[in-house]
Amino acid sequence: MPTRRGLLDCIERYFAAAPLPESRIEAVGALDVPVGDPAWPYPARVRPGGGPVSADDVRTAIALQEGAGIPVGLEWIGERSPELAGVARSAGLTVDELPLLVADSPVELLLPSEVRLYLVGADDPELPRYEQVASIAFAHPGGVRDIGSLPPDTSPEAAARTATLRERIAAGRTVMMVAVEDDEPVAVGSHQPVDVDGSEVSEIVGVATLPRLRTRGLGAGLASALTAHALESADLVFLTAGDDDVARVYERVGFARLATTFVAEPPDDTP
Repeated sequence: MPTRRGLLDCIERYFAAAPLPESRIEAVGALDVPVGDPAWPYPARVRPGGGPVSADDVRTAIALQEGAGIPVGLEWIGERSPELAGVARSAGLTVDELPLLVADSPVELLLPSEVRLYLVGADDPELPRYEQVASIAFAHPGGVRDIGSLPPDTSPEAAARTATLRERIAAGRTVMMVAVEDDEPVAVGSHQPVDVDGSEVSEIVGVATLPRLRTRGLGAGLASALTAHALESADLVFLTAGDDDVARVYERVGFARLATTFVAEPPDDTP
């Protein structure tokens, strides 16, 4: 396992490389702003070695994202740019701090016997339903909404995102898994491999379980399976947890806390 500094260097290079197949990179002061398909946006990030970020840099990046029709967002590793939280707030953004973890001593967890796990193919006709599992899970973190209670999302935005996801799966840039019980998808997750200077690095993202099934260990089991699959070819696997409770779940499957991911976004004005 590389040193802590080596891990952070590698993760920063991962984030610099990940948008390149799909986005052009606009330099804004010490920030890099990926501009590409709104169906698969990337946040602005601090350019490694780019120096301090000013509030004007952040405001210019926000204007660029708004003009391109992509979500406004800025992410960085807190230990690398500790001053940026105050700068982002001064530019009108809210800032969250999330645990950043790396796979250290992976543990294999078995899913319940009635649950089957599948790799998702690019041509899987059920892909929109798998995406809906994630949408429900993240929209209702403490609720009981189920996929059967909602009609399919037939909006143009949902269709565009599904089409982009199919392209990513076909190209190997996203590896998606779905847990199925009684022929119904109940949990989903992905890892996203990127070549970083000749070595593969992968980030686990979007692990989500339907609210009514969250006490059965499906998320931990799915994360364990995604980690095992990623480590078949990757030298480093990492993730950002949504909060400390979620981080503890990942620690049980062999992840170790490394640093802190800072996420800056516009304030949520929802009453």
